[in-house]
Amino acid sequence: MTDNSDRVKIVSDKTLSNGWTRLSSYELDYTDRKGDTHRIHREIFHRTPAACILLHDVERDTVVLVKQFRLPAHLAGEDDFMIEVPAGLLDGDTPEEAIRREAMEETGFRVRDVKFVFKALMSPGAVTEVVHFFHAEVDLTDRVEEGGGLAEEHEDIEVLEVPLDDALAMIEDGRIIDAKTIMMLQWARLQRG
Repeated sequence: MTDNSDRVKIVSDKTLSNGWTRLSSYELDYTDRKGDTHRIHREIFHRTPAACILLHDVERDTVVLVKQFRLPAHLAGEDDFMIEVPAGLLDGDTPEEAIRREAMEETGFRVRDVKFVFKALMSPGAVTEVVHFFHAEVDLTDRVEEGGGLAEEHEDIEVLEVPLDDALAMIEDGRIIDAKTIMMLQWARLQRG
């Protein structure tokens, strides 16, 4: 990886909002590839790291997804209830610890062997959140609780077990529009060979 940090100088960092996430306004001096320096303004949402997981019952070729209300989808005119892979913020845990916790809270599935797949910045033009992507094989015996999320967090999560081919078709027909879910389902498709 090339270190280009000498091309960026933060001139100012002003907090515009500090609620569920922090929104900052930055002024920076950016030196382009030609050596010219420009003053640039950016607004950035500071999000803590997160993790997501694709739970796959290989024997039945089904994946475990969740469906829950998402205000941004509602505001964008999309279906209010999005179908997604289980996910959550790290909250100080390692990515693997966090995704084990989130899988249990959201789906009721106990995760045994977790495989790290990759990490990604989901919206690098405006959001600092890095998402860690995982995969785990599960079977019916791994569902040890009901799932559905935490009442104290007002989570109302529906657990879905969907054939992988049907989930892939849901991308094509627009029922799945969540980026992390699309990435994990496409990754699963590639693993088939």
